[in-house]
Amino acid sequence: MIERRYVNTDVAIRSKADGGHVIDGYAAKFNKLSQNLGGFVEQIAPGAFTKTIQEADIRALFNHEPGQVLGRNKSGTLRVSEDGTGLYYEIDLPNTTLANDLRESMLRGDVNQSSFGFSTVSDEWGLTEQDIPLRTLKEVKLYDVSPVTFPAYLDTESGVVRSTFKSLAEVRHMNLDEVVTAAAHDELRAVILGDTEAQRPDQSTVIPLATLQKRAALEQFRAEAAS
Repeated sequence: MIERRYVNTDVAIRSKADGGHVIDGYAAKFNKLSQNLGGFVEQIAPGAFTKTIQEADIRALFNHEPGQVLGRNKSGTLRVSEDGTGLYYEIDLPNTTLANDLRESMLRGDVNQSSFGFSTVSDEWGLTEQDIPLRTLKEVKLYDVSPVTFPAYLDTESGVVRSTFKSLAEVRHMNLDEVVTAAAHDELRAVILGDTEAQRPDQSTVIPLATLQKRAALEQFRAEAAS
């Protein structure tokens, strides 16, 4: 299942000596806590992309759209690498209507954020210093990096949600449905601490996880709009 995340940092566009243009920036940053993803936050561990950038066929897309290709690592028009900050990328823009329109939008400042699409290879669950459930991505398979017009929040499709909590269910020897239900009831902390019997949620009063995630995304959007 493909998940998508965004990094709230500027993506730049610069000119090349041959008259072309390059987009560069960070698609992900290490050890930075995400916004509320629906009862938990997330961070990316250094090295999470090491293997995938050596093996995967990665595309640069606009807004994660498969039909809006800007570059590809296998052709050399997309370059991705890890440094001490995170996942850095460069795209040699093609001379296409899509790329030229995107270039103008970026020069105007209308598009300046990045996102990446991935699936989880390994992760760990714990708590932040504030006792908030924390997911740490240890290794991922990378599919694309994308300049985006809007941030890409956690996908609320049931398959992606279940994939997110699969490793936690395995570690706690729980049925996956129980963990998904606990997340929907904002009780992931109890699952992480192994205290599910004492704090098992009432199934009849569960708030759907998709609803929690939409609320979290709306709160984040309002906060960014007010800043």
